[in-house]
Parts: sequence; structure tokens; C-alpha cells
Amino acid sequence: MSKQVKPYHRAQAGAVRTSAGAVRPLAGVRITGGLLHDWQRRNAAATIPHTIEQLREAGNLSNLSRLLEKDPAPYRGRYPFLDTDLYKTLEGLAYELGGDTGNAEVREFYEEVVGLLERAQAPDGYLNSFFQDPAATKKPWEDLAWGHELYNLGHLIQAAVAANRRMGDDRLLRIATRFADLVVSRFGEGGEEVTCGHPEVEMALVELYRETGERDYLTQARLFVERRGAGKLKHSIFPGDYFQDHLPFRELPAVTGHAVRMAYLASGAADLHLETGDRTLLEALERLWDDMVSGKLYITGGLGSRHSDEAIGDRYELPSERAYSETCAAIATMQWAWRMFLTTGRAPYLDVFERVLYNAYAVGLSADGKAFFYDNPLQRRPDHEQRSGAEDGGDPLRRAWFGCPCCPPNIVRWMAQLGDYVAAERDGAVLLTAYTGARIETGHLDLVMETGYPWDGDVRVTVERAEAGPYALVLRVPAWARDVTLTVNGEPVEAGARDGWLSVERAWTAGDEVRLGLPMPVRAHGSHPYLDATRGAVSLARGPLVYCVEQQDSPVPVDDLVVGVPEIVSANTDTAEHELPGAVVLRVAASAAPPRSGELYPELPLEPRLPEATVTATFVPYFLWGNRSPEPMRVWVRTP
Repeated sequence: MSKQVKPYHRAQAGAVRTSAGAVRPLAGVRITGGLLHDWQRRNAAATIPHTIEQLREAGNLSNLSRLLEKDPAPYRGRYPFLDTDLYKTLEGLAYELGGDTGNAEVREFYEEVVGLLERAQAPDGYLNSFFQDPAATKKPWEDLAWGHELYNLGHLIQAAVAANRRMGDDRLLRIATRFADLVVSRFGEGGEEVTCGHPEVEMALVELYRETGERDYLTQARLFVERRGAGKLKHSIFPGDYFQDHLPFRELPAVTGHAVRMAYLASGAADLHLETGDRTLLEALERLWDDMVSGKLYITGGLGSRHSDEAIGDRYELPSERAYSETCAAIATMQWAWRMFLTTGRAPYLDVFERVLYNAYAVGLSADGKAFFYDNPLQRRPDHEQRSGAEDGGDPLRRAWFGCPCCPPNIVRWMAQLGDYVAAERDGAVLLTAYTGARIETGHLDLVMETGYPWDGDVRVTVERAEAGPYALVLRVPAWARDVTLTVNGEPVEAGARDGWLSVERAWTAGDEVRLGLPMPVRAHGSHPYLDATRGAVSLARGPLVYCVEQQDSPVPVDDLVVGVPEIVSANTDTAEHELPGAVVLRVAASAAPPRSGELYPELPLEPRLPEATVTATFVPYFLWGNRSPEPMRVWVRTP
């Protein structure tokens, strides 16, 4: 029998609801303006309807409905985990419908899927449209390495929690708890000592514990983390490190294997630490995080350099044109970063979160919201094709859908819940973690934030309501920011940033105004000398945005462009009508240095030839590349 579901309270809404850790997430945040608001409106108006259409056409719904038939039609799709694409979409829809922004089509799809899940779930709670098929080639739980049944459950739980918190609809939660109870009874203490080939259920079970108060779910999450690396998973196709199953989690010396799996596992372990205070988990998490950011993360925040196994790769193995940098890995990295911030309160985790958000994540979706990148290279050769996994062939740019469509619904759900990552609180303080137009409600302060971020760094925060007594407003200072200014009611505040934060504590009154100035000069970035792929090259950035040059905006082949650091830092900014009105582009003076010969490995002359013609190239935000014709592109360009 399923555990009792706690009554719904709208105040429970939030990405991670926990009282543990250095800071706590805030539920009462609504994005109202700026680029993030534009993204959310596009998600509602274009990406969600497109995703619903693709899910119908691909057969995700019919895979469920056929289970209600006497003679089911064959399962549609190559992979046994396609139910997750419905669950991730439902999680995003819960935010839309809970915010009263969903339309009739969205509501109809939501109701249809929930109804199918209620009817298709087996009497014992099991739910999987592939393995419940009488004609399935494998039985339930027979292939935990690749069947992904627990991965499916994880996304079902997250959709269910979102629906319960945002909409007050506990139907999905009742379905999810029945399935989770089956898992606890089968794989819990005293049960089969197994784990899933694809981590995800760990953080979901912790979230289910937070929602229901049932400790069995927290215990099960701990068991799944601790069993990994103990030889309980049958490895096939790839070795144990692909699954992060060659060593116990606490003994992993470095991030390794499949990038999404690694970051999901770390996110689950971080959730466990938040609830249990287990210092051994935190020590492992900090070691793994440091390994990732110091040698395995692209400048865009992308994670994963290998196509063959979608893996992270070795230290400094970061090729630009073959960057895999899966969109799902970007989301997984943000999940990990956010949980590390909640655990420690440290701003550097948010710096990585922001870098991923505006670059490695945002690039995964086209400007019109209806096409997707699965892998996200930092350089495009003229003959590059976009592919997902082991599929044959590919498209020159983004695709409307994939045979393994894990990324599009993941984008949908993450875009819908961006408001969960704008602010946090600790005793006596509210922390602004991301800058966008927003309304922020807390027990002590109600705030309105206005800004043109990330295009400009002027942030204005107005107090709408304040309780009596002193309270701190803490503003994040990004690691790239220099010469930051702060005023309160027009008066300068002499308060230097400490550990990435500016704090102002006072007795606030309605109408008080705080203004944060984050200057955004153009920056030139090099790379570590061991990073061979980008040695002798430079990349451009402004604010949180990484820039690239597409062939459409260069008068010479992009491979021939040579740009010096002085030219970069003196580049002109311009607001151009690119694919996004109001986007800031960079006009950069460059030289053209074509190859000396057509030889692949020519002998070098004693006197190097200097670049010839001077040209002006336009660099655009990396997340906007690939919205025009398929032409070459580079993030890293040559230096003199």
C-alpha cells in the first residue's frame, strides 16, 4: 500500500525544498522581464507545443495507450526509456499550468498523459511502457544497466512533485509513490542489492522524501549511491567507469565516464548530504567538482568531450570541433552546481551555473524554440553533421527531434523552472543569485528586480514590502566583474565584495532602492598550456556570455581570422537585429592570415609571415549561433 501523500501547500514550491545546508531556496520568485523571461515565453508559446506534437508523432503516448488493448501494437522507438520524455515534459507543464500560463492544448495533453499513466500502471505499482508489453524481448528488472526503469521512475517522481507543489494535483504523486514503494520493497534494505545503469533516481527519491516525509525514500537513495562501484551492475558495451561503477562514489578520484550520468549521480549525492550531513559525501563532491572545473569543463560550461561514449574525457581533453557537450549534461551540471551552492553558500558554484545557463544550455535551443542541438561543438567545420548517440547521418544544424530525444523535454522542464534559481535565503538575509526582471517574495522582504542583464550590468532592486527590523540584502558579484558599484537610495555604499557577495543590512522600508553596477567590458580568454586543442588561440566574452564568429559575419574564412588581445578589449559593442532583437554583438578588428600552402604539415620558414589584410569581424553570443545557414563557426580564433 502506498504511503500517505501530504496535503499540498503552494508555499512548498521550489527546485529543492530542504532546511539543511548553508542557504535555502526560495519559492516565491516569478520572472517578469529580460532575456530569461523571453526564454520562458518562447518555451510556452513554441517549444512546449512543438514538443507535444513531436511526442505524439513519435509514439510516446501510443506506447502507453496500447497497453490498455487486448492485442497491443508494437512498441514504437529504439529505446526502452522513452516514457521519461513524457515525464520531463509533464514537469515543465506543471510549472506552466501552476503559473496559470498554460493553454487549453497544454492542459489537454497533461490530462491525457496523467489518465494514461493511471490506467497503465500495473497492480503492484510497476510502470514502463516497454517492459509491460507482453511481447517485450526482456522482462522487468532484467537489464538494469540499459533498461533504465529506475531512471524512468526518477523523472516520474520529479514530474509528480512539481505537479503537487505547483498545481495542487496529487494524481502523479500517487502514481509515483506506488512505483517507488515497489522499488523500496524490492531493492531496499534486505532486498536485491542492485543499482541503475543511469543515475537520476537518487536525487528524485530524496525529493520524494522531502515531499512526503517518508524516510524509506531517503534510505533507498542512500543505498543506490552506496551500491555503485560495488560490482552490483552488469557492465556491457562499456566498462564500469562509463557507469561510474568501477569504484565506490566516495573513492572516485575524478569525474569520469558518461557525462550526464556523472553529474546526475553527483547531484543525488549532494542531495543526500543536504539531508544527512554526511561529510564524507561532501568531501568527495568537492574533490570531483574541483577536478571538473579545473580541467574538464569547456569555456561555455559544456561537459563531455567524447562522442563514442558521451563521456567526459581525460584532463585537458577539450577539442572544439568534436566537443560533445550534450545539452542534458549542461542541465545536469547546473543541477549539481545549485546543490553545491545550497550546501556551502559559496558563489563560485553560481558562477559555473551562470556560465552553463547562458552558453552550454542556451545554445541547445534554436531562436524560434523548435529545433535542438544534442551535442554542442565550439567550432563548426563546413562538413560537420549534428548527431545524437550512435545514429547514422545527421543534419547540418539543429534538428526538430531525435531518435533518443532526451534533450528537448529536458530543455522544456528546465526553462519552465528558471525562477527557482533567482534567489535564496538564510537566517536574516535574502540572496540574489541570478539577475533578471523578477518579483521576489520572502517572509521579510518583497522585492522587484529590473535589469537588462545579460546585455548590460545595471541591476535595480526596489523594496515593495519590508517587516520591521534589520535584514540583509546580499547580491552576487560574478567572478568576471570588476569595478563594481553599489548604491542605496542613490547614496554610494563603500562595501567591497567578499567571497563573491555584496551585503547591505539595514531596516528597510517600502520604496528603498538598491542599484548594482556590473561593468561589462569585452574580455579576452586564453586556455591552459596543457590544453592542446586551443593553444595559441583566444576566445571572447562579455559579462556571462561567450562569443563566437560565424562565417556570415566574417569577410574572410573564419579559420583565417587572427585577432590580438588589444583589439579584443577595444572591440565595439553594438545592438544588432540578429536572431534575437536587442542582442549585443561585438565588432572586432582582425587580420587575415591564410595558410602558407595546401600542405597538411608544411615546413616552417625561419621568418614567420605577418597577417595581411585588416578586416572587421562580428562576433555573436555563442548561444545564438546556428540560426542561419549552416556555415563554419569558431569560439576560439587564432592570435598573432
